[in-house]
Amino acid sequence: MNQDQVKSRLLSVEPAVEEFSVIFSGKQSKRVNGLYYPERREIIIHNRNFRDDNALMYTAIHEYAHHIHFTRSPVPISSRSHTSDYRNILHDLLVKAERGGVYRSIFDVHPDFVRLTTRIKSEYLTPNGRLIKELGGLLVKAESLCHEHNVRFEDFVERALCLDHQTATTMMRIHSLDVPPTIGYDNMRTVANIRNPEERKMAIEGFSAGQSADMVKATVKSSRSNEKEPIEKLFTEKQRLERTIESLREKLKAVEARIDRMREL
Repeated sequence: MNQDQVKSRLLSVEPAVEEFSVIFSGKQSKRVNGLYYPERREIIIHNRNFRDDNALMYTAIHEYAHHIHFTRSPVPISSRSHTSDYRNILHDLLVKAERGGVYRSIFDVHPDFVRLTTRIKSEYLTPNGRLIKELGGLLVKAESLCHEHNVRFEDFVERALCLDHQTATTMMRIHSLDVPPTIGYDNMRTVANIRNPEERKMAIEGFSAGQSADMVKATVKSSRSNEKEPIEKLFTEKQRLERTIESLREKLKAVEARIDRMREL
């Protein structure tokens, strides 16, 4: 497979993109399999790193996701920014590529992976989620007991149990909201932190259908009717950066003042 064929396959997965190039370096690299240069809109693939076209296509899709993320984001981003938005784009591309026969995932078909996935989910992720949910119920009881004896629940959590208070609160919400343990603790935590009941239901359905956490978060986010327009996002980002710069300036002044005082001693 040559670089033109790779580009053609990428465009069959997602055609509505800005112009870009795919270049085979003809080299082998121990550091990376591919790179994306946003200024030149170039995807570089170290094609001598791969033993088969399928592995090469995964890297091509990975770098293609950077191109889409960089060119479509209303807010300036780094080409190496592996954010939740980027990972959602990547996972969505991989799903489309698998459906179109451009990329082949062996996780659901190779017997070794099927057995291992089943074992991890049934013997570890689900039981762990169930234990966490039960622990959340015990923490709810502990909170009531603390109120009854007029002592601080945070003190019980942080010193008697040596637990992070926020983690304990999340476990209690998992129990109270009856989040299904089959989706695993990390995903249960994500669901528990969603306040809107309809969005929680949407997230549970997404996780149960096998969507990645980033895909679920993007789906929930896009369902909100108050999603900002691109120009509003830019203004919001501008204000955030201005606040950060001002905060850093104040911190710098404080550090410089302390340095001056220490020099005077």
